[in-house]
This record gives sequence, structure tokens and C-alpha cells, in this order.
Amino acid sequence: QDQLVESGGGLVQPGGSLRLSCAASGSIFNIPTMGWYRQAPGKQRELVATMTNTGNTNYAESVKGRFTISRDNANNTAYLQMNILRPDDTAVYYCTARIYYSKSYWLDHWGQGTQVTVSS
Repeated sequence: QDQLVESGGGLVQPGGSLRLSCAASGSIFNIPTMGWYRQAPGKQRELVATMTNTGNTNYAESVKGRFTISRDNANNTAYLQMNILRPDDTAVYYCTARIYYSKSYWLDHWGQGTQVTVSS
């Protein structure tokens, strides 16, 4: 079954670090962009970071300088390195990707979400 599988969430103290992973599986032709969103309790889902398969990145202002997105294109995997975590980073983090199965057929996928809690 084609899917995105996330891992790496957890509980961390303010100032700490976590690394999230997102692996895509299936008969994949290409994944131009992979990204991370997050949703905190009572708030809308918001963009955290995206990265193209050519290395272009985009970050939310609130995470610039603290978070780094990266990709392993050969293994269809994306990572989110989160440093200097703050309590307001607490949220469920979702991986997303538009996966192409041929040059003209694609589907948008979301991962199941992984909880990140920043608290002392």
C-alpha cells in the first residue's frame, strides 16, 4: 500500500532537539516536493517546511534558523531536524508529499502524524 510513514516524535525539554523522518513507499516515479506541517491543539494546520528534489527549501518564519529539512531522494525519505525547541513548537507534525506514479498520474499523501511535545 502506498503511504508515508513518520517517526521520531516525542517529549523533549525546551532547548532540546528532535529529528523526524518520513519514508514514502510504493511504486514511485518521482516526488517533486516533500514537506512538513504541524497542528497544535485548537489551531489550524500550518506549514513548517518544504523541500524540492532539487534542493530548494521553504520555511515558516517561526522555525527559520532552528529547523532544517533534508531529503534522501534515492530512498524517498524526508527529515526534519528540529533544534532549540520551544513550548510553542508542541504539535502533531505531519509529513506530506505529492507522489507521481507516472509522468502524468499523481496522488497527494499525508502521514499519520507524530506528536512532538516540548515541556519541562
